[in-house]
Amino acid sequence: MEIVPGIHQIKVLIPDNPLGYLNCYLVEGSKGWLMVDTGWSTPDAFNSLEQGLKSLRLSFKDIETIVITHAHLDHFGLAGRIKQASPRAELICHQWEADLINSRYIKFDQLRKKMSSLLARNGAPPSSLTTLESALMPEMKYVVVTPPDTILYGGETISTGIYDLQVIWAPGHSPGHICLYEPRNKLLFAGDHVLPVISPNVSLNTQSGDNPLGDFLYALDKIKVLPATKVLPAHENIFSGLQDRIEAIKHHHERRKDEILQVISKEPRNAYYISSQITWDVPDMTWEQMPPFHQRTAMTETMAHLECMKWEGKVVRIETDGRIAYLAVQECRTS
Repeated sequence: MEIVPGIHQIKVLIPDNPLGYLNCYLVEGSKGWLMVDTGWSTPDAFNSLEQGLKSLRLSFKDIETIVITHAHLDHFGLAGRIKQASPRAELICHQWEADLINSRYIKFDQLRKKMSSLLARNGAPPSSLTTLESALMPEMKYVVVTPPDTILYGGETISTGIYDLQVIWAPGHSPGHICLYEPRNKLLFAGDHVLPVISPNVSLNTQSGDNPLGDFLYALDKIKVLPATKVLPAHENIFSGLQDRIEAIKHHHERRKDEILQVISKEPRNAYYISSQITWDVPDMTWEQMPPFHQRTAMTETMAHLECMKWEGKVVRIETDGRIAYLAVQECRTS
């Protein structure tokens, strides 16, 4: 789909995933094309991306630059294969994401052990710990790891010779997540930072920093001031009304905080227990019926909310014998 002359969207299949596809964007340049995000490395995804390029009379060799909004599998997974097909292509991402690639995809056994300890300290029962800590392991096969050629920090402008893309650091969903803003047509390449329907996952984990939800909410306010007329997300559909969507996402997180406060209003509870007591958008499933991947995601999202509320002064964190629990502060319990 052509969005404006010289800027196109290709839907890259994500097999066996409710998201369905990743939105890859192509931006024309004077010496070649810039690609924003790639999809994950499966034959179906590679073929759908290749066919999308062919529909524009392009091939992988026409790709001069690959910009990764963040290093999650569905955005970074195919970068290595594209680099093999187009060795001249320059891979670009934020410094934080570059630092995480090695531990996330190469030395992941160390990361898994650290994550297991974090989940246990936050209440994951021994009977569930093995499945929770390994819930993401099957996805490792969907990435061809390759290091970035160029590092970003935020504030740069990437020029294709035709379009200028302003780099905006927008952490939260991932520590080095970036968005790109094209001012001539007022287009925001939003990655996973702002999606039109679902709320992006923001989790506390061993790579997230100490307040990923606080980072995410701050970055939403930063993005909100942009005069973007169209938002080009990595999933779902292109949309307008950026400011209204940001307010809706922020409202969602405030409702979730209120729900958590109700659970911990009378006595300290751990994140695993809290997660089992609040609502999740998983139709027709109880907490016990949710697959390990969903339970882990729910738990780490809850941990992100709890730590954000700690920094806001709404809850206190209580550590006893290496175990972590949270209690609503009196002012929040009586308000």
